[in-house]
Amino acid sequence: MSHALTPLPRRAAALAPVLPAVAVMVLLALPVTPGGAEPADVVSGLMVVYCVIRLLRDRRRPLSPSAALVLGLPVVGLTLAAMGASSPTAGLTGLGRYLQVFVLVPAAVLLLIRDRADFQVLAWSFVGLALWQGAIGVHQYVTRTGASYQGADIRAVGTFGAQDVMGMASAVALGLVCATGIALSRACVRERAVAAGCALALLPPLAVSFSRGAWIATAVTITVQLVLTGLRRALRTAAAVAAAGVVLVGGFGVGTTLLQQRIDSIAQVTDAPDQSVIDRYTLWASATGMWRQHPLTGVGLKGFPEYRDGHATLALSSGAEIAGAGVTYRRQALLSPHNMYLLVLSEQGLIGLLTLAGGWLALLVRGLRRRHRDRGPGGDAALVACGLLIWLLTDFMYGDIGGPSTVLIGMCLGLAAWWALTGDKKADVLPRAGVPERAEEALAR
Repeated sequence: MSHALTPLPRRAAALAPVLPAVAVMVLLALPVTPGGAEPADVVSGLMVVYCVIRLLRDRRRPLSPSAALVLGLPVVGLTLAAMGASSPTAGLTGLGRYLQVFVLVPAAVLLLIRDRADFQVLAWSFVGLALWQGAIGVHQYVTRTGASYQGADIRAVGTFGAQDVMGMASAVALGLVCATGIALSRACVRERAVAAGCALALLPPLAVSFSRGAWIATAVTITVQLVLTGLRRALRTAAAVAAAGVVLVGGFGVGTTLLQQRIDSIAQVTDAPDQSVIDRYTLWASATGMWRQHPLTGVGLKGFPEYRDGHATLALSSGAEIAGAGVTYRRQALLSPHNMYLLVLSEQGLIGLLTLAGGWLALLVRGLRRRHRDRGPGGDAALVACGLLIWLLTDFMYGDIGGPSTVLIGMCLGLAAWWALTGDKKADVLPRAGVPERAEEALAR
């Protein structure tokens, strides 16, 4: 019996380095506390500290030159934009948030993931978070306890609340992307079957989130994932998904009138746009106006709200309506353009956009190239890593950072960076005096 139990502590010890990253995902399942510090953000900072301690203790070499360049490039634009902020407080606050999401958390995740097993643990944590948030969201839709949508409290928001209506949609969509990547991989049949079941289970909560941006980003990403696995397989899977959609819509009544109207509105953004679309176009125009006046460095970090009215037209409404999910009715000011690229362009200028988006593009190109070269089982991590990055880059056209779910962006970039910049290669470790090898390597043998 003792022999049967010995692998368990060894397995736990082998997963220990990646557990702080898993803890961040677990804490994102907790209800949001309005106005308070979010546990996931706090633990993400502790994860960075933990990563630094491990580097010093194990005498591990820092990031490779290419990884340091790709992940550190945004610091240039962020520093310039912070110096141009309207106040030192705004500059330092914005700089800290951007560094957390786009530099420190991705770098920590990259360094904590040692092999494909760690990568899979984090990928499944995305799926687990999505299932939890999705279950709460469906319950909110069925019991009419969600956020307000066209006069009814039916919008699924999970534990993120009505203040962050995109939080649950993002978590569910990212989990769906991970589940799809695993289901299309060369993992064991049982794991692929479980992942496929999870992907199908996540479709209803994504639908009742009423998030058009998340729908579009998910459809684009899954299409790319299918194409990466081969055209025939893509056609077969697309047919299966279409059949499942017919069953969900026709058999279980998922396709309500409001849902159908929301889907139809995607194609009506130019003919008869609703007020939310009008507001978005107006905010986009305001962001481009700021950029034209400050083309290189923008108006400074956190400067969009201050300059918004000077470039917006009268078509912009006074704010978005928020109600339901435990929140009393109020109007929330529109303080961002709801487009990450335009937010960066307006606040950081061309320098900020090129350094930040240039790093994302470099990760995508390197990840796809590595996927093309590596056709073995280890290369299946590309379906998840590249899928997460493609989802972000697509969703950034309809949303930006903000809210408790923002730390998810850093986690996604970390997974994508691990695949694109290191893959399954072992991390370099400087030998210690009297210690011939790491404990993890000894356990793996």
